Amino acid sequence: MSTPDSDPNTPPPSPRPATLRQVAGAVFWSFFGVRKGDAMRRDAATIKPHQVIIVGILSAAVLVVALLVLVRLITRNA
Repeated sequence: MSTPDSDPNTPPPSPRPATLRQVAGAVFWSFFGVRKGDAMRRDAATIKPHQVIIVGILSAAVLVVALLVLVRLITRNA
């Protein structure tokens, strides 16, 4: 007894693509090496590699610039 909507030959729907916020969150937590198993599996299904690369490079650049600014502020007042 199968309904017309539940055809066993149809593939399951693909997961929705990840949003920028989800990609940024995954990259942020990966910088610290902390990620839950469920979140990692969800990210692997929704986040594309090029998204991680782009957000990772931008995040690393922002971190470096922030550290440089912090060091300059500290050494200027010393």
